[in-house]
Amino acid sequence: MTERPQPGSARPGGRTARTRAAVLAAALDELDEVGFAALTLDRLAARSGVHVSTIRRRWRSVEGVVVDLMAQHSATIPTPDSGEFRQDLYELAEAIAGFHALPRSRNLVEAMVAAAAYDPHIAELVRGAFMARTDVVTGLVHRAVERGEVPPDTDAYEVIAALSAPFYYRLLIMRRPVDERLVRTSAEAAYRAACGGVFGGGE
Repeated sequence: MTERPQPGSARPGGRTARTRAAVLAAALDELDEVGFAALTLDRLAARSGVHVSTIRRRWRSVEGVVVDLMAQHSATIPTPDSGEFRQDLYELAEAIAGFHALPRSRNLVEAMVAAAAYDPHIAELVRGAFMARTDVVTGLVHRAVERGEVPPDTDAYEVIAALSAPFYYRLLIMRRPVDERLVRTSAEAAYRAACGGVFGGGE
């Protein structure tokens, strides 16, 4: 049995790239205007100019489109490489805050969480999208290990999770905006914990 392609990944090439760009742009605009609850494949088709059957074939559902959109936008958050671990964490926290400061980004995160709760398959795609992004940013922790700033057994994934979690708690649970204090405290807490060996035991 062949493995099912990820949403939007079928038939690579110029036409697929244009179709994906059109559908994802339409989804972002629809989330801005009507929110996730009112988002439908028919609305995406009407706004993007892509036939609904094509959208259904490549993404399966509205939820699949939202996950693909989140993966695309989260990739725009840069991975710092200042040469100093504390500064890297602070710059990453600033970048995360900047991303979530945009109303459309908050709409997107809320839509993604709602989609994951609706469908176990989508939940797995969401997990995969976050893990793929985390794989990239853990590089800043590995570099800190190489420089001797943190213990060699530091679990890089746990460091990034500790840095990122306060933002999602603030946005999704407390329903309050992200501010500079959250940037400072999340970065400093992750830094001190990592330097203190709290995240030891990773592979």
